[in-house]
Amino acid sequence: MKKFEFFDHTSDVGIRAFGKNINEAFENAGLAVFEIMTDTSHVVPKVDKEIEVEGFDLENLLYRWIEALLFYYDTELLLFSRFSVNIDLDNIKLSAKVSGEKFDENKHERRTLVKAMTYNEMEIKRNEDGSYTITFVVDI
Repeated sequence: MKKFEFFDHTSDVGIRAFGKNINEAFENAGLAVFEIMTDTSHVVPKVDKEIEVEGFDLENLLYRWIEALLFYYDTELLLFSRFSVNIDLDNIKLSAKVSGEKFDENKHERRTLVKAMTYNEMEIKRNEDGSYTITFVVDI
């Protein structure tokens, strides 16, 4: 199963993230966001961050998850390449450990900056086989 794919969207970037379960789909959504900004295969997991977010529904949880990841890029220039997500579906809570390193222009390719998460075209779909497909758009 592929982790994610991008789709064309007027002046923004659309993402479809896939996972065998909801946790993996959220992990791959995070990875896709950073893949827009750089080649994540060159991001070494040197720095760990713990993230906890709550939502009022699963879509809001996704929004807050991506927003939390972008916060670390905006404030500390951290790029992430490893994601370990655990979602409590009953309480709509996410806890995660993410790993990466600070952006280094001599090491990391500078691609397109992701400015913000949006609710545009957002959909979280549980497929018949129990896997998940997450569709969303980020503002660039």
